[in-house]
Amino acid sequence: MDPTARRPDPSEHSPFYAGYVAKVPPGDVRAFLHAQRDDLAGLLSDIPRARWDHRYAPGKWTVRELVGHVLDGEWVFASRAIHFARGNPGPMPSMDQDAFMAHGNYGARTLPSLARELDDLRSAGLAQYDSFGPEVFDRRGVASGHEITVRALLYVIGGHAQHHADVLRERYL
Repeated sequence: MDPTARRPDPSEHSPFYAGYVAKVPPGDVRAFLHAQRDDLAGLLSDIPRARWDHRYAPGKWTVRELVGHVLDGEWVFASRAIHFARGNPGPMPSMDQDAFMAHGNYGARTLPSLARELDDLRSAGLAQYDSFGPEVFDRRGVASGHEITVRALLYVIGGHAQHHADVLRERYL
């Protein structure tokens, strides 16, 4: 079986990531990440300027902040994946989403600039993931105090983005 079509078992990631892994449909995770890239680009391009700073409730992120958070996650998870794929087992630090948000300066950026960065980052990540040999996906490292495989990180990347795309569709638009 293709190592990217096998869903990570619970020993491959922290319980915290189980919900993200579950968001990825059966099949090759790389194919999902490719298709999701196009889906995200379409979703973000359809958001009018008047909605960029919308919050669905007090204290919740704006649309730009939510997209910035997805972007931050993509950077962090992709960095972990390349480290572990290349045999650097960590440990790698946690991502404090509140600290990232406090210093993200997303309100000063346009939504199209955030969307372009996300698209570019996903494209670069996919070039790497598509080049990995089958043995790479079982490699493990430690991030946020938990062991995780490269395969699980690809599922987390896709599931995290899918979770927030679903929230964007359901609560913001």
